[in-house]
Amino acid sequence: MTRHLVRAVNAALVCLGLIGMVAGGMRAAGAGDVVVLPTTGVVDNVMAGYLRDGVARAASEGAPAVVIRLNTPGGSVEATNDIVGTLLEAPIPTIVWVAPSGGRAASAGTFITLASHVALMAPGTSIGAASPVGSGGEEIPGTLGDKVRNDAVAKIRAIAEERGRDVEWAVSTVEEAVASPAAEAVERGAVDGIAGTIEEVLAMAHGREVEVGGANVTLDLQGRAVRELPMNPFQSFLHLLSDGNIAALLFSLGSLGLLYELASPNFVTGILGALAIILAFIGFGSLPLNVGGLLLIGLAMLLFILELTVLSHGLLAIGGLVCFALGLSALYTEPGSPTAPDVTVAFPLVVVMTVTIAAFMALAIVTVMRSRRRGALVGYGAGGSFVVPAGTTGEVRRPLAPVGSVYAVGEEWRARTADDRLLERGTPVRVIREEGLTLIVEPADATGAGA
Repeated sequence: MTRHLVRAVNAALVCLGLIGMVAGGMRAAGAGDVVVLPTTGVVDNVMAGYLRDGVARAASEGAPAVVIRLNTPGGSVEATNDIVGTLLEAPIPTIVWVAPSGGRAASAGTFITLASHVALMAPGTSIGAASPVGSGGEEIPGTLGDKVRNDAVAKIRAIAEERGRDVEWAVSTVEEAVASPAAEAVERGAVDGIAGTIEEVLAMAHGREVEVGGANVTLDLQGRAVRELPMNPFQSFLHLLSDGNIAALLFSLGSLGLLYELASPNFVTGILGALAIILAFIGFGSLPLNVGGLLLIGLAMLLFILELTVLSHGLLAIGGLVCFALGLSALYTEPGSPTAPDVTVAFPLVVVMTVTIAAFMALAIVTVMRSRRRGALVGYGAGGSFVVPAGTTGEVRRPLAPVGSVYAVGEEWRARTADDRLLERGTPVRVIREEGLTLIVEPADATGAGA
């Protein structure tokens, strides 16, 4: 009986311990750190997945709120929709903080900021300019333009109404491409306030009542610690590809690698070049790519290849450099959707890549011209094979015993003597004739002409 009583007491103690652990875990979760998600660059699927996972992880760890530190020029429509859905359905309060000073929440960033429970901006930031335009920056005409514009207006209106923000201002960012600095955005009711530091963000958000999952929640952020949760290395690498300059650089280097592969086959540069181009196109998927600019770069590569095969005295290479520079400069168009980013290739990058390819082409042209001069000196026989004229002098490289090699007219040739005698390395020789791919030679100081 006593034994059973002891077992019952032990079981009760274990249960109480488990309950205490659970309660302690719940208290710890409720007292968790505020999670900050640094979100910079073009809005793409990588960013959407990162924010979705970050919000879910913060909720599972019991964070009282998650802060998205946003600085973006815009991005993909699909990724923007995913992020907006994540914020609207977030199980914990979300705060979007447009920062640092000089940053922006343009195009897609406008939709994302308005979808948060609390929207704040750092001094010197801006928000807006979400108007859809065509690939050349012009208004989209006709039914297609009305469809794109109406869809964007309906979407941003719904977001603004859901979060209690100024609907008229939100709609004007799409219909009239309105963009506002931080102070004006606060005045218009687009965002909730201006905060220069994360401490100010928490102070301004503290005590606000927001609706999360159908229930009203009062933000308790006073004295909370802050913990950043950045992208993992793999996400950071993939997200880096959506940078307009990085994508342009990869495409340029990849094209250069393929060009070098054609000029001097070695497989390595060809494989690396193809890989760089593939990575570039992954980045292009989130950018307003201009097909005309891409075709200009392709034409430049074609002219470079022709320069290596056609005697043009550098004219084709010059034309290729002009096409390459123009193609890089025009690689991206004006945004073609309400969320697309406004990006261009940096002028210094255009200059550096153009000069690099010019140097490569100069080296390649010099090499080709030397090869042509050597071919003119040596001559060609039937079937395009080299013919070394009789009387050409050279030097033994591998001892002729009886077959070895000699160096003549800039090349190393298979050779043997007419009488199969042994000649040591370094012996001067003179070509008598050719037999297939073998040169028949004699010592250069021999008096006879040879057999």
